[in-house]
Amino acid sequence: MILGGEVPAGERLNEYTLAEQMGVSRAPVREAARSLERDGLVTTVASQGVFVRKLSTDDALELYDLRAMIAGHLCARVAERADDATIKGLRDRVRRMDKAIHAGDEAAYFNENLACHDNIAQAADSRRSAALYVGLSKEARLLRHRVLSGRDALLVSNAEHDAIVTAIEHRDRDAAHRAGCEHHQNGKKRMLATL
Repeated sequence: MILGGEVPAGERLNEYTLAEQMGVSRAPVREAARSLERDGLVTTVASQGVFVRKLSTDDALELYDLRAMIAGHLCARVAERADDATIKGLRDRVRRMDKAIHAGDEAAYFNENLACHDNIAQAADSRRSAALYVGLSKEARLLRHRVLSGRDALLVSNAEHDAIVTAIEHRDRDAAHRAGCEHHQNGKKRMLATL
């Protein structure tokens, strides 16, 4: 619900309401809140409750910079290591994102986008880097509606995905590294343009 934008940044999570809405007791809601806090998506304020995290501009900029560095590394490793099935899977993701854009389905685009980045992280065969990237990406999802919204933004974003996958297809480590970094740095620019 948080990642989908149903619960906006800064909003307090009502334990009772969520438990009722999901048909569970309050205990699983509390456990979920602890997990979300570990993922950087919520903040617990003593005697006040759990709130959806608001990222400061500085936090957001740092997230983009860190993700850019790690993504470049992961993309370069995939260019060196990927088998044909992995490359085909990445190319298919880019095609599905393109179809989602043309269908006006931002939710489908976002899900394919996440899966594409997760596939790259997995295919890099670098457990620590992938774990860092995925962790940072969870926090960055709080910015989704600011950065990945509207047909033009999605077209630009997917052109960047295409550049990453093309570099991987050509087994060009340097181009894949550069494209992975640029994609996240361009996301940072798109985020700054919303301020």
